[in-house]
Amino acid sequence: MKEKKTKKKLRAEKSEQAMIEGILEGSPEAIGVVVIRLDCGCRKMAAVSKSGDPASKIIMYRDGAKSICDKCKEDNGSFMRVSSSFIHWVEPAPDEAKQREISQKVLGSPTAH
Repeated sequence: MKEKKTKKKLRAEKSEQAMIEGILEGSPEAIGVVVIRLDCGCRKMAAVSKSGDPASKIIMYRDGAKSICDKCKEDNGSFMRVSSSFIHWVEPAPDEAKQREISQKVLGSPTAH
């Protein structure tokens, strides 16, 4: 019996929401914020434009900590340690095709992140 593939939609956690709002406030041309969660608990975020280009600087932080962890200080949050990644879209969000196009440009080909 084959299992159906279900696409789990990742959403911003409550603790990430304030950071997302702050990034969007400083990036009026943004249509979303890329959220990258690392296995250490640190986060990387940046606004993205409608063409899939960066619309802000990359923000790196760790919830409840004064700074990012030592591992992230060493490797700048290596992609090898990504536990999940997604784009938090500004409403009204682009259509599904545009979302896929931008996601692929920004995050790479679809993976099991």
